[in-house]
Amino acid sequence: MSFEPIWGAPIAWYLFLAGLGGGAFVTSAFLAWRHPEAVNMRKVGHLIAPIAVMIGLLLLMVDAEAGLHNPLRFALLLHNPFSVMTWGVVFLAGFMVVSIIVVVLDFMKKSVPKWLELVGVVFGVCVAMYTGALLGVCKTFPLWNNALLPILFLVSAMSAGAASVLLVAVFRHADEFNKAGVLKKFHFCLPIIEIVLVASLCFITSYNSPAGFDSVMSMVAGTWAPLFWIGLVLIGLVVPTGLETWLLFFSAKEFEESKKAHMISAASDAGVLIGGFLLRFLVVMAALPVTFVM
Repeated sequence: MSFEPIWGAPIAWYLFLAGLGGGAFVTSAFLAWRHPEAVNMRKVGHLIAPIAVMIGLLLLMVDAEAGLHNPLRFALLLHNPFSVMTWGVVFLAGFMVVSIIVVVLDFMKKSVPKWLELVGVVFGVCVAMYTGALLGVCKTFPLWNNALLPILFLVSAMSAGAASVLLVAVFRHADEFNKAGVLKKFHFCLPIIEIVLVASLCFITSYNSPAGFDSVMSMVAGTWAPLFWIGLVLIGLVVPTGLETWLLFFSAKEFEESKKAHMISAASDAGVLIGGFLLRFLVVMAALPVTFVM
C-alpha cells in the first residue's frame, strides 16, 4: 500500500529555517557571554535570526493554502491555549518582535540590554523545540509522536544556527572567527549529540509499532536511504565532525588560521546546514501513519 505524505518540502524548509533562526540568536547570546569582542559575529547572528524565521513563515503560509486564501484563519490559532499550535504562534510572534528590536538596536549602534537578549534566547529555544512538538500533534505517526523529536530538533537548530553564523563570519569577519575558539568547540559537540539522538530516535520508533518500523526502514534501507546515509549522516554529521576534529585538535595554530583552513571550516558548516535541512525533510517525508483494519 502506498501513502501520500500530508506535508512536503515547504514544511521541511519552514521547520529548518525556524530552528536555524532560533539557533542563530542563541549563538549571538553565547558570543556575548564567551566572546564579547566578536561584535560583528553577534550582529550576524542577530540579522540571520528574524530573516530565517520570516522566510520560513512565508513558506508555511504558501503551503497552508487555506490560510493563504483566508489569512484570518491564522488568527483562530490563538483561541485554544492548550494547543501546541497556539503556543507556537506565541513563541514565533514573541521571537520575531524581540529579534527585530535587537536588529534595530544594532543598526543604531546601541548596546542590546542583557534582559532583552535573555528573553530572545528563551523564545529562540522555545521556537526550536516547538518545531519538533508541532509534528507530534499528529499522534498516528509514530516517527513524529516521539518525545525525542523536540530534543533532536533543538540540538539540530542550535547546530545549524551556529554553523550559519560561523559560515558568514569566516568570509566577512575572519579575525573574529579565528578568536571564537569556545564557540567552535561548543559547535563541534552538537553533531556528535545529533548522531546519538538520530540513532535513538530510529531505534525507539522502530520498536514502537509496525508503522514506526516501516517509517525507519524507509529512511535507512528504502526510498530515502541515499539521502539519509549520504546526505544526513555522511555530509551533515560525520564529515563535519571529522573536519572539525582535525582543525580543532590536530592542526597547528598557524594552519587553523590560514585561508585553506577557513575553506575547510566553511565546507564543514555548509555540510551541517545541509544535514539540518535533510533531517527535517526525511522526518516529514518518511513518516508513515498507523493503519487500522476494519
